[in-house]
Amino acid sequence: MGNRPGGAEDASARPAHLTDDTAEQPPPLPWQVPLDPAPWWAWALFVLPFLAVPTLNSWLWMGARDFLAVGLFTLIGASVVRVAGGVVLYRVEITATALKARTSLLVRSLAWQDVDDIEIVDGSVVLTSGKDENEINGIAEGRTAYVAAVMQAVRADADALPVRRARPRPGIGVLVVLLYLVLSVGAFLLRWHLV
Repeated sequence: MGNRPGGAEDASARPAHLTDDTAEQPPPLPWQVPLDPAPWWAWALFVLPFLAVPTLNSWLWMGARDFLAVGLFTLIGASVVRVAGGVVLYRVEITATALKARTSLLVRSLAWQDVDDIEIVDGSVVLTSGKDENEINGIAEGRTAYVAAVMQAVRADADALPVRRARPRPGIGVLVVLLYLVLSVGAFLLRWHLV
């Protein structure tokens, strides 16, 4: 769930309304939102620092400036991995109590009672919660209105249920980022026999 800047008005934003299909026959819960496959560039951006940064770090000469360069390369690579791992949604699941979204770095959950509004903006479904806007993008073409209608129906049914809030929890990508840090710094240390 990517956060959009709060309070921004969008001319293409429209509220999600129930369709007859959704009102009569909502899908069984938990229901997985149909998403397009992750784009190739997301995987490329995620993997590229694992190859490039350790290689660069192992070629650097010894010296005080090189320690700074190793740190800089490592931080830049970690930023790229974090952004690539946090932007693309790989799974979005609708349950009776919450919406759960998984990127490669985090699994986030949003209780339906915390959602103030659901609307469709530029082919994405945006859930407003206070000043935060959580965007569900990458929905399969032609399914955005249906997904928004299902969310609206489940949110209406959740009013009578107890609120279950959950903090974001780390996904498998967090271990991958730690592996990246070990590889990038370890390449430099091993090359110059510092370990």
